[in-house]
Amino acid sequence: MEYLVALADERQFTRAAEVTGVSQSGLSAAIRNLEVELGTRLFTRTTRKVEPTEAGLALLPFARSMLSSATEARDAVVQVSRELAGTLRVGAEQCLGFVDVGSLLERFHRRYPRVEIAFTQAGSHELLAGVRDGDLDAAFVATSDHVGVLPRAVLGTEPVVLLCPPEHPYATRAAVDRAELGGETFIDFHPSWAIRRMNDEALAARGVHRLVRCTVNDVHTLLDLVDRGLGVALVPRHVAAKPQAARLAVVPLLPDGGADWVVSVVTNSGERQDSPAPHLLELLDDAPVPAT
Repeated sequence: MEYLVALADERQFTRAAEVTGVSQSGLSAAIRNLEVELGTRLFTRTTRKVEPTEAGLALLPFARSMLSSATEARDAVVQVSRELAGTLRVGAEQCLGFVDVGSLLERFHRRYPRVEIAFTQAGSHELLAGVRDGDLDAAFVATSDHVGVLPRAVLGTEPVVLLCPPEHPYATRAAVDRAELGGETFIDFHPSWAIRRMNDEALAARGVHRLVRCTVNDVHTLLDLVDRGLGVALVPRHVAAKPQAARLAVVPLLPDGGADWVVSVVTNSGERQDSPAPHLLELLDDAPVPAT
């Protein structure tokens, strides 16, 4: 059921396999076995996309309900068998793609109702400083810079793409090189966001001195400003898949050695003895990935 839901949400085997932490062949075999068991096709497959059939759409709400019931059952058992109190201090950058932080915190609260949750949303570099200084127990970040000796678990990686209005000269290109972007005007995030520093460093390494016309602290504002023709943007691939970006052109970047976008959870190496953070991390395997 987990594989079914992931494939229905992602509409491609590669991404669904990444989300569920299984090999693509393993996920494909599981879906085929389910189709054989039910005696009908649940998905139509093409070279570019996977779509649920009518039977797949009929099964989907029951699959979601089964997964939700299983999660609630586990939480109920833990709640009565393991008492936990204290404060969980956790932070996250906005719109990480590989983890639904809101859903994760909701489940943690349901399982450990006596734990007070103190949540902070900020840029990755600011969050890393909070973990390093002992102000945060855990943080979900999108950078591998300045992590040092902090314990870190990678949740996923994906490439950076160019977003531009459909009338832009690059909109019809199959791919673009970062070195070509010197004459462009950009919309980008505040320097505390990991993707901003990645973009600055990757373009500077290729001799590109760029103009950032608008600096934002919100993904939807960035998409809106690109849509209004105020500039182009370099963003992680999942941001380009958001409904608000539907009108925009998504152009892959040519391979040039530039870093991929990496999402991780980082914890405090000098963890408090009574820190609830390890119990939050235990829930990550069951945490849903937000639909784009």
